Amino acid sequence: MARTAGFQNPRFARAYVTAAELADRRGAYEHRRRLLTGLGGRVVEVGAGSGLNFAHYPATVTEVVAVEPDDTLRAHAAAAAASAPVPVTVVPGHSEDLPGGADAFDAAVTSLVLCTVPSPERALAEIARVLRPGGVLRFYEHVRSPNPVFGLFEDLIAPAWRRAAGGCHLNLDALATIRRAGFTVEAADRFTFSPQPGMPRLTHVTGRARLPRG
Repeated sequence: MARTAGFQNPRFARAYVTAAELADRRGAYEHRRRLLTGLGGRVVEVGAGSGLNFAHYPATVTEVVAVEPDDTLRAHAAAAAASAPVPVTVVPGHSEDLPGGADAFDAAVTSLVLCTVPSPERALAEIARVLRPGGVLRFYEHVRSPNPVFGLFEDLIAPAWRRAAGGCHLNLDALATIRRAGFTVEAADRFTFSPQPGMPRLTHVTGRARLPRG
């Protein structure tokens, strides 16, 4: 079993549950629906949070193994799994030590996760390990703004943002990171979105990437 003691942040987790539910009401609910439409087979969700994605998995998904290191968030996710439309098993773990052997899953999902993990590169390498050849990665992530002025501002505030937002790297270039990990990005929809009242419109991307078929 993966060790998760170093990933506990109950104060942030409690705040995140409330913030994520508000973000869903402001538009993230639809982002999650688009993220998972058309997905199928056996899926590993990396960093499941409080389980807000579970309601959106289509019937073509045969099983979801949802990995969440934080005890507080994992308890919320387990409650959400009970009413999910597909079988969901919530397990302790983290992005660099996923359950299952090589080729164990048809697809992986990251939802506002790559920006918060200690190493996106190691997380993606571990995702690639458990995916079958040709397996799919669905991603929904913060990314650095393409606007030069906004992007520079994000670079400047990134250290303070990271401390206040549970380790979130506001200026991550998620698409480049995914490509460097050996995935081919097949679709990407970049948009701006303010998840909380008074928060600036941050750049996000949802999309689909695929491993080589072998």
